[in-house]
Amino acid sequence: LTERAQHPDRRATPRKPSHIDRTMRSLRELARFASKVTAAYPTATGALASGNSIAPAASLLQRRVGITMSAPAAVEVDAYKVGDSTNIKWHEGSVDTATREKAMNQKGCVLWFTGLSGSGKSTVAYTLEHALFQRGKVAQVLDGDNIRHGLNSNLGFSAEDREENIRRIGEVSKLFADSGMITLVSFISPYRKDRDQVRDRVGDKFVEVYMKIPLEVCEQRDPKGLYKAARAGKIKGFTGIDDPYEEPLDAEIVMEVAKEGGDGTLAPPEKMAAAIIEILEQKGFLSA
Repeated sequence: LTERAQHPDRRATPRKPSHIDRTMRSLRELARFASKVTAAYPTATGALASGNSIAPAASLLQRRVGITMSAPAAVEVDAYKVGDSTNIKWHEGSVDTATREKAMNQKGCVLWFTGLSGSGKSTVAYTLEHALFQRGKVAQVLDGDNIRHGLNSNLGFSAEDREENIRRIGEVSKLFADSGMITLVSFISPYRKDRDQVRDRVGDKFVEVYMKIPLEVCEQRDPKGLYKAARAGKIKGFTGIDDPYEEPLDAEIVMEVAKEGGDGTLAPPEKMAAAIIEILEQKGFLSA
């Protein structure tokens, strides 16, 4: 016999509602509420679908649940726009440039080597870097070809890409100089306007080094074979051949072909580097 058959006068214990029952009850209440909203405000559903205001339905919801809804207060953003970048702000570090320079016993600067391909920019820059290192100074060469292996690998040689090429390396060199580094930039940088814009960004830490080597000497040297290829029409837009090079008007340092003997030979890079070091000392960049 079952329990109920054995005790017919005992009433069955009411079953507690399961979570499914509670969910179904909530859904039924929600359906009834939705029906009331639709009946009271027949345009609310259409407004929701079209993205328009559904203030009447919201008002009913406020009365139903007893809350007050208000427009968000105006928020002030402590940021600004620079170029196409929005909502940014300069974050000042706790170690300033002067402190870094004092620790390194030197002053950050940008030596900007400019000139035709084959004029010896990188050769002199790397020789100078080595000489500075021997004196206990911290220096770094940023070479045009090397930078195009990574940071500027997506740029070609159109006028627009050349401009962006120089803008990017100008910003990088400024960061290096601000960290106290003696920064040696070796870029053809054929357009005067682009170089002047970097000068304006870097300020009095900018030192332009013009490798004033005539085209015929550079073409004779032609260490990469580029002039020969350009003359044969295999390279278009090559600086000095079918694309202009705008000479600096007032470079701080000018390196020229040695006049001795009139044979058009270049002075040894070590001699050029030594001359530049003397100028750096005069300008106070080798101490802090």
